[in-house]
Amino acid sequence: MRHRSEIMQNLLLLSQFGLSLAAPLLLCLFFCHYLVARWQVGAWVYIPGFFFGLGGSFTTAWKLYRRECERTEQEEKEKETRIASNDHR
Repeated sequence: MRHRSEIMQNLLLLSQFGLSLAAPLLLCLFFCHYLVARWQVGAWVYIPGFFFGLGGSFTTAWKLYRRECERTEQEEKEKETRIASNDHR
């Protein structure tokens, strides 16, 4: 049962990582489309919008990655502490 929950946790983490990469980019591109359609701004707006979206995507993904690394390190420390406290040699 524990193995199945670890698989589900990793699958959720992977899907969250994918969404954190896609969502900011898509939001910026939709905003650019709105600017072009509503106010007839030139199509050049898509270029900076694309780069701002990429920046947002990578920033969000980096924060998610760092949070997961910190969680893993904390779990390893707790595991070492449990083993050390139960060691009665």
